[in-house]
Amino acid sequence: MTAALYSLRAGKSATIIEKEHFGGQIADSPRVENFPGQKSISGLDLSNDMFEQITALGANFEMDEAKSLLKDGDHFKIEGNFGTYEGSSVIIATGVKHRKLGLKGEDKFLGHGVSYCAVCDGAFYAGKDALVIGDANSALQYAIMLASYCHKVTVVTLFERFFADPILVKGLLRLSNVEVFHNYNGLSFNGGKELTSVTFENTESKEKRDFPCAGAFVAIGQIPDNRRFANAVDLIKGYIVTDEGMATRTPGVFAAGDCRAKKCRQLTTACNDGAIASLSAAQYLFAKGQS
Repeated sequence: MTAALYSLRAGKSATIIEKEHFGGQIADSPRVENFPGQKSISGLDLSNDMFEQITALGANFEMDEAKSLLKDGDHFKIEGNFGTYEGSSVIIATGVKHRKLGLKGEDKFLGHGVSYCAVCDGAFYAGKDALVIGDANSALQYAIMLASYCHKVTVVTLFERFFADPILVKGLLRLSNVEVFHNYNGLSFNGGKELTSVTFENTESKEKRDFPCAGAFVAIGQIPDNRRFANAVDLIKGYIVTDEGMATRTPGVFAAGDCRAKKCRQLTTACNDGAIASLSAAQYLFAKGQS
């Protein structure tokens, strides 16, 4: 959306193709406190604010999934599930997707107790017991949010400690209805039609243990999903290679945000990438004599 903002302010038309919800991963964040100018705001509210801003400027939207990218003369064609879209330049901003545990029952109970987004599904488990699997910022943010309305929240990690920001760790540990278990490896999600428990194995004692819960939230990181664009971009471990101007190996194709190969993936760096990609795209069009 930042790329669209800069494009629109530069007098260009901008179409955003989105398959899920505008804002991407940040829309799932229960609380954002590291965005300049915002002391505290939910990721969903921030996304909605950005959406309203670019809508007012005339951004076009298509709810579709981009399946392929092809160059056709001076233009590019993006094939989607529901249509074909054309543009003089393309900015790929596909972000990342949730990493799965790959455990027995994970897919079976998806939407029936297993979730990857506490912001989206947490309210369904108000007054019930919830379980969070993960040890970094997202997992702890989820646990803290769930603790505000769930009866009990159990946090289970694979390693012996958390890898989250210290302020989140302190905030989590002072909650009376949160219990933490380290050094546990997941084995299976259990239940009938709905999830009732998750089975783990202690990595040290090898003891198996069932953790009862109505909802289990998996927060173990993300993975890129860019192979569909491999004909136009270079990939490193699935991430798109760009230069400092966000340009890929194909002139006119740029990439921005978490889908790009880089060291730091944060909300602010994604906005930074979007702004640079848009400015670079505008320079590309100007060099080709396109206003």
